[in-house]
Amino acid sequence: MHIADTTADAIAAAGLHTVGLLGTAFTMEQPFYRDRLASRGIRALVPNEADRRTVHEIIYGELVHGVVTDDARERYRDVMARLHDAGAGAGAEGIILGCTEIELLVTRADSPVPVFPTTALHVDAAVAFALGADGS
Repeated sequence: MHIADTTADAIAAAGLHTVGLLGTAFTMEQPFYRDRLASRGIRALVPNEADRRTVHEIIYGELVHGVVTDDARERYRDVMARLHDAGAGAGAEGIILGCTEIELLVTRADSPVPVFPTTALHVDAAVAFALGADGS
C-alpha cells in the first residue's frame, strides 16, 4: 500500500485533477511522488524555491521539535494560497499535506481549497485493508 496511491484515491474521489504538494524538500523536489500521482492522472504543483525552503525549514526547525507557532501557520497559509492562485486558473484545487508534521500545523480551515493529510489517509486505508474490503 503506497501512501501516494491512497492520497491519489482521495483526490480522485474529490474529483480534483491539480493539487499542490507540501512536504520535505526531498518530497517536493524529487519526482517520485509527483510521478506516482501523474500515473493516476493527477498533476502535482510544488511551491517555488523560496516557499519550498520555508516549508522544509518549518518542518525540521520547528514541527519535528513540537514547536507550532501562529507565524509558521500563517507562512504555510501564504504558500497554500500561492499554489491555489498559480497558473491563471490552473492552480491547485487541493493541497497535499505530504509530511506527518504538517498535519500538526494546518488543517482544512487554513487552506483556500481541500487538504489531503497523507498520514491520516494512509492510516484509514491501512485500517480498512486490515478489516477487509467491506470495512467489517
